[in-house]
Amino acid sequence: MTAGIATKAMSWTVIAPVLAAVLLGFTWGRSIGVVVQVLVALALAGAVLAAVNHAEVVAHRIGEPFGSLVLAVAVTIIEVGLIVTLMISGGPGTASLARDTVFAAVMITCNGIVGIALLIGAVRFHVTMFNAEGTGAALATVTTLATLSLVLPTFTTSRPGPEFTPAQLAFAAIASLILYVMFVLTQTGRHRDFFLPMTSAGEVVEAEDHADPPTDRKALASLGLLVLALVAVVGLAKVETPAIQAGVAAVGFPPSFVGVVIALLVLLPETLAAARAARRDRIQTSLNLAFGSAIASIGLTIPAIAIASIWLEGPLVLGLDATQMLLLAVTVVVAILTVVPGRATRLEAAVHLVLLAAFLFLAVVP
Repeated sequence: MTAGIATKAMSWTVIAPVLAAVLLGFTWGRSIGVVVQVLVALALAGAVLAAVNHAEVVAHRIGEPFGSLVLAVAVTIIEVGLIVTLMISGGPGTASLARDTVFAAVMITCNGIVGIALLIGAVRFHVTMFNAEGTGAALATVTTLATLSLVLPTFTTSRPGPEFTPAQLAFAAIASLILYVMFVLTQTGRHRDFFLPMTSAGEVVEAEDHADPPTDRKALASLGLLVLALVAVVGLAKVETPAIQAGVAAVGFPPSFVGVVIALLVLLPETLAAARAARRDRIQTSLNLAFGSAIASIGLTIPAIAIASIWLEGPLVLGLDATQMLLLAVTVVVAILTVVPGRATRLEAAVHLVLLAAFLFLAVVP
């Protein structure tokens, strides 16, 4: 019975990304009708669920924190490709698309994924436990990256408006890349134990004991299907973007809300993976996904945008406005107060989720 269920589960996780990729090939660069848009949305959902499944297989094979890193980097690299593709295509709001998407990713990861994970963990285990040293280091990296890349452009004076000069953009890109590499080396090297999962009883989990790790062949197959699923997710999101932009305009939302929708779509696999980890009493894994995704989103996007700006036409707006900076500041303060004790309850989860709700509401009603 168990073997049958496993075979069935494996079959849909293989079929979903393959069908999504085929649908992407048929719809890319073409105008599609309402029926096809619905099919694209269904294929997108299937690819997201398949991506989560394959990410967990890879994570189980290589262990934490490498598993969280695989998903964070894979999603972010494709997110960068989506941002650059949309900016090249032009249109309203593309000058600030990188800023809107990256800021939305930071708010979704640091408030949404963290809040959901803490809520699930607190409801199931009353008090969630995690390593304050590793999580605090990740939060410090997120704060520094966000300040250098999204806050400073508003206050620099070499160029009018919330924009960097080419030299300033190059410095921010190099600094972001250095911080990202240093974080990865810390997370996977000498201080790897700071990022290992911890149970609600305070016990560090070196390796999962509920099942034997998958074979190398199965892990490699899942890695390939993970990449295929993520390409399909972001590609189909790109196909749906005209419909998203039209829908945003039809309901009267500002063009910047497109960046929020993109971030929500791209981060959906990580959100589901973090929720599953929280249900297994692996809050540290959830926090690794959340803060690791925020670090990757800034640390890889800003250098890529800096290189792409060589041939991109028009301004590149990176600086946050006053409301966004206030939300970022409150998020950082709240996250510090959440992380420092090394444990959290439903109250901390509720505070983060309310901040996410405030961000989404103000994105609709600036």
